[in-house]
Amino acid sequence: MIAAYGFSATLTAKPTLGDRLIDLLLTGLNEGSPGASEHCVVYLVSRSASDPDVVHVAEGWTSEDDHHRIFAGDAAQALVAQIGPLLAREPEYTDHVPVGGKAALVTP
Repeated sequence: MIAAYGFSATLTAKPTLGDRLIDLLLTGLNEGSPGASEHCVVYLVSRSASDPDVVHVAEGWTSEDDHHRIFAGDAAQALVAQIGPLLAREPEYTDHVPVGGKAALVTP
């Protein structure tokens, strides 16, 4: 599948909660979770090299409609509800229209 819609998000965890935030975000790849959907073709969680409490997420979806539909579901909403209390401030989002590149499976 090809990603036709994507975004990146920068999330800043409360002090010392960066690892917990990363662990929670990675559950988004578990069976039944949003990142496991066939419509999610890129789901990359990374950490800032200079601040362990700053986490970046890059996602690529088959379409914006697919992304919104999946995130309206119970599993995605439950994940989002767990993320909120870990954050020091509102996430920053940048939308993307993928035009090419490469994605590979990254495992911790």
